[in-house]
Amino acid sequence: MGLTVGANPWIWHAPVDEAAVAETVPRLAEWGFDAVELPLESPGDWSPRTVAALLRRHELAPAAVVAVMSPGRDLVRTEPAAVRATQDYLLHCVDAAQATGAPVVAGPVYSAVGRTWRMTPAEREAAYAEWREYLAPVVEQAIAAGVRLAVEPLNRYETSLLNTVGQTLTALEGLPAEGVGLALDTYHQNIEEPSLPGAVRRAAGRIVHVQVCANDRGAPGADHLDWPGFLRALPEAGYHGPLCVESFTAHNDTIAVAASVWRPLADTQDTIATAGLAFLRQSLRDAA
Repeated sequence: MGLTVGANPWIWHAPVDEAAVAETVPRLAEWGFDAVELPLESPGDWSPRTVAALLRRHELAPAAVVAVMSPGRDLVRTEPAAVRATQDYLLHCVDAAQATGAPVVAGPVYSAVGRTWRMTPAEREAAYAEWREYLAPVVEQAIAAGVRLAVEPLNRYETSLLNTVGQTLTALEGLPAEGVGLALDTYHQNIEEPSLPGAVRRAAGRIVHVQVCANDRGAPGADHLDWPGFLRALPEAGYHGPLCVESFTAHNDTIAVAASVWRPLADTQDTIATAGLAFLRQSLRDAA
């Protein structure tokens, strides 16, 4: 099975509620996308049953439920009540993935985005152990639900815990591979890894989900990234799932601040999706 292409409604909307999904899905299908990511910022933002029916009607696959680690959602260096609330939220994401048919819950499922602190090597090792302890019940439930968690390393400005593939693999040691692996995002890997293909090769066998955008979070291909090397490396590393275009709008105060999007990243938001799709389709043909 070849790589497919998806997109995230965040390109246009934030928060992504049921109305946003209903507006986005038909257009993605019309343009020729194969799949859609489903961000779940808060439980109840959209009905899994309604969204599943919408996707079936438009013949789009649910690529992943995307967990949103907003302030207070932490599994490390925090109070027990915050850990329990974060676990409950992630369990809700697993339930939503199962109900929609999404095979993956993806995101930085360890700490709130933007939270950083300095660590000695010993403190980092202890933080990883603490994270594994608190994530383990979520992984167990994911396995029971037929869902896998995809842990996303972020760039140094958005977290200090997991920035690289190597760090993430170290942190995952001891957790069952059938329940948890890596989510790769070209935006973050471009900042933190010496080579995109090299990062893919290092993650071989553990890649669960992939998000793509240009180096500036615009349309894939309108940039300097090594797309041929990256796209060849993915199937060689055992990944055959969707490549999901993830970008953001500068016209929403909340998401613009969270993602540091201070200017339009293309002539229109539609262009990010359609130009990205065209580029990825051609690049996949070239790689084949």
